[in-house]
Amino acid sequence: MQTITKNIEWQFSDKEVTAWGGMRMFKEFYDRTGVREELRRMALPMPGSNAGFDPVVVMESFWMSVWIGGSRFTHTTVVRFDDALRKIFDWKRVPSVSTFTRLFKRFKQPDVDRIFNQLNGWFFERMPARTITLDLDSTVLTRFGEQEGSLVGYNPRRPGRPSHHPLMAFVADLRMVAHSWLRSGNTGSGNGVKNFLAETMIILGHHRIGLLRADSGFFDGGFLSDLESKVLEYIIAVRMNPVIKMKIQAIRTWTKVDGGIECGELEYQAGPWLKPRRIAVIRQLVEDRPQACGRYLFDMHDYRYQAWVTNLRLPVPEVWRLYRQRADSENRIKELKYDFGINGFCLQNFYATEASFRSVMVAYNLISLFRQAVLGVKLPPRLSTLRFKCFAIGSWIGKKYRRSVLKVGLNVKRRPWFEGLFSKIEEFSWDFAPQI
Repeated sequence: MQTITKNIEWQFSDKEVTAWGGMRMFKEFYDRTGVREELRRMALPMPGSNAGFDPVVVMESFWMSVWIGGSRFTHTTVVRFDDALRKIFDWKRVPSVSTFTRLFKRFKQPDVDRIFNQLNGWFFERMPARTITLDLDSTVLTRFGEQEGSLVGYNPRRPGRPSHHPLMAFVADLRMVAHSWLRSGNTGSGNGVKNFLAETMIILGHHRIGLLRADSGFFDGGFLSDLESKVLEYIIAVRMNPVIKMKIQAIRTWTKVDGGIECGELEYQAGPWLKPRRIAVIRQLVEDRPQACGRYLFDMHDYRYQAWVTNLRLPVPEVWRLYRQRADSENRIKELKYDFGINGFCLQNFYATEASFRSVMVAYNLISLFRQAVLGVKLPPRLSTLRFKCFAIGSWIGKKYRRSVLKVGLNVKRRPWFEGLFSKIEEFSWDFAPQI
């Protein structure tokens, strides 16, 4: 039998200890944003009993569970049993798992649209007017049950599995989510995008969309006409159908951009379109650039081709450069999935799931605001890094002159940095310089 080494004894303690003492700093920042006061004006769905939980506290503690790593409703118990964290955020009590799910189940479609559109609109209204780049994107959230809206559709990672297919609008300049919809799994990428964009523009308010970018799922003549009627400039990836491939193949003038890269352009008018539109094309020689993105033309595998429809009059290489920056929205989606857990907060009722989904988007924007307005670094860390760098600091609540004091167990060398963040929070302003 192997002997267990007992180099140190252990025992239980009644001290109010937390692994998340760094959230005291974030609480200071959260208070200065004024989100709590705005939540109270939102008229969140109320509990049926007078003894029920304050819905504002339920929403805040849900966000807290997301910020410290929760990706399932069952993970919210970590917040519930952390008395120190409860005191930091001045909650009298923290709800149980069933309380969170009951709150979201009270959301009906009008509630979801009213509350989150209003909250996002308030959020962007606080910032000075900017000319922004808006990226539209969709993703697949695989489901493993029979939830409402969980249907079989396009699912590249798990073909044949039911899923939800949300639509999101990212403000590239601010690394934030302007708007989001949860949709059933069999919905096409561009379904409902006109109404979605109209709502997004209302949410953005005094901000002007200088450029809209989207992938080939949004390559639709009706949507392009809608963008032009709104006088918006756009770059949208082209869906490579046989007709477009033949037209690209017919291009005779190609201009060299770099080693193995050439550009060209053409005018294309699909059958339902009322006018021709400009198509910018980039081709890359596979022999020189084996990692090149794009599609082959028919059975010719010497070049890979990419094409975009645009109303910009910029040179093709500049159109390509602008569109490539859209790849950052894919990073935002990855962070939402792996750090914020948008895959995991799923309920039987569709609008309950959408309410939790859009709640996570608000939690994401608050973290993004913190990263840029307080940390102010050129390459803002992901939430998973931020947890260990700023939030996961062992602390406990003690007493000093009969007052509660949070004792932060931080290495001496790191204390000036930590105190410096408090100083930046004191100077917080919505008129921050975006770190892009």
